Amino acid sequence: MRVRVYIEDTDFSGIVYHASYLRFLERARTNYMRLLGVHQHRLWDGTNESPPRHAFVVRAMTLEFLKPAVMDDLLTITTATDAVGGASMMLAQTITRGATLLIEARARIALVSGGRARPFPKSLRLALQMIEDRRRPANLVPT
Repeated sequence: MRVRVYIEDTDFSGIVYHASYLRFLERARTNYMRLLGVHQHRLWDGTNESPPRHAFVVRAMTLEFLKPAVMDDLLTITTATDAVGGASMMLAQTITRGATLLIEARARIALVSGGRARPFPKSLRLALQMIEDRRRPANLVPT
């Protein structure tokens, strides 16, 4: 996902304020899920395959601030599934400006309802499995 840095994203010195990166990363995670066919409003209102009142939450997150971004920069936010569990997944994210790595982030995302973790819907699990299968190296040894 690409995003342009505006003045509202910066602090008084013109450098992107640290909390702005969280917004950029959140938008990218939401778009990533949308590309997988999971729309968060459908989880909440029950029009997905799960009962209503389900939501994704950030359970944990780590960020490495490597280099600053400034106003008018065009940033690319990349999101990839790193690991999948029963009711949570780890997403790896980066923010770059051209070839320059600015931010590295990892977010553990859980699906919750009623204050408790819930299993992922079947459609999401299948989409994530397809991504994992593509990332696995092919078996080049004859059997």
